Amino acid sequence: MKVIDNLKNVDKTQFSFEILPPLKGHTINSIYDTIDPLMEFKPININVTYHQEETVYKRHKSGLLEKKTVWKRPGTVAISAAIRYKYLNVTIVPHIICGGFSKEETENALIDLHFLGMNNILALRGDPPKSQRTFIAEEGGHEHTTGLIQQIIDMNNGMYLDEELQYTEATDFCIGIAGYPEKHVEAPNLETDMKFLKEKIDKGAEYIVTQMFFDNSKYLSFVENCKKAGINVPIIPGIKPLRNLNDFKMLPMVFNISFPQELVSEIEKCKNDNEIKNVGIEWSIMQAKQLVENKVPAIHFFTIGKADNVYEIAKKVF
Repeated sequence: MKVIDNLKNVDKTQFSFEILPPLKGHTINSIYDTIDPLMEFKPININVTYHQEETVYKRHKSGLLEKKTVWKRPGTVAISAAIRYKYLNVTIVPHIICGGFSKEETENALIDLHFLGMNNILALRGDPPKSQRTFIAEEGGHEHTTGLIQQIIDMNNGMYLDEELQYTEATDFCIGIAGYPEKHVEAPNLETDMKFLKEKIDKGAEYIVTQMFFDNSKYLSFVENCKKAGINVPIIPGIKPLRNLNDFKMLPMVFNISFPQELVSEIEKCKNDNEIKNVGIEWSIMQAKQLVENKVPAIHFFTIGKADNVYEIAKKVF
């Protein structure tokens, strides 16, 4: 089932969530432990993030630094396949990113997903590695999500990178993209960000999942601005429950988001991470209930590998 079809002809807000591949050396059981409790709420889809290689520096006893390239979270395609065949009634949405991948590598990943019978993609540029301040495309890769979307659309039309291929089979991917209620961190303003978003929809993206936000008015304004710009696809709000003090400190810096003062005041009263986690749960319940009242098509939760708090929220909302 395609995500866009899951969003049609439904009379209530749907539930979906996102998982991270486990760190290298860990088993897939941690993924199943995350998913199993959430199946109670009949998710319409599960997203699986994609991660590029990272550069790390290992210090030797001599004092010299050794530069190494590592993959900390490999296995998106394999994990997507495992989840698909364990949870038969759930749509799986692997992420495909520009960063760290050539067009050839992207095509091969898409071919693998097509072979596995998966026809949904969330197309993203991806963030620059921690060792880079700005995004730099891989040699032979895509600089922007629009190029990635075009490659997927080409494959949907039976056109592959090797123009000499004959009797090619068209893929049938449904493409989702990210939207930013408080603008992408690199966009100079909201208007420019909206222009780029419209270009992706015009290329063939069929729905939008937003970046996390903690003030529902930001999402509602974003939806209205999308309509004014001629964007008429489903816009799924993304929610990330605060879990600890690190979330509170880092999320605004990493994702260019802001916290309402009311939430800040509640967090400042907390004495430990467990109290922050409870505030995060209650705030997300409030957010989700308001969004349901506004008849959003679905609510997408960012689990970041742990879902006990998402379970508590879903229990009160779905």
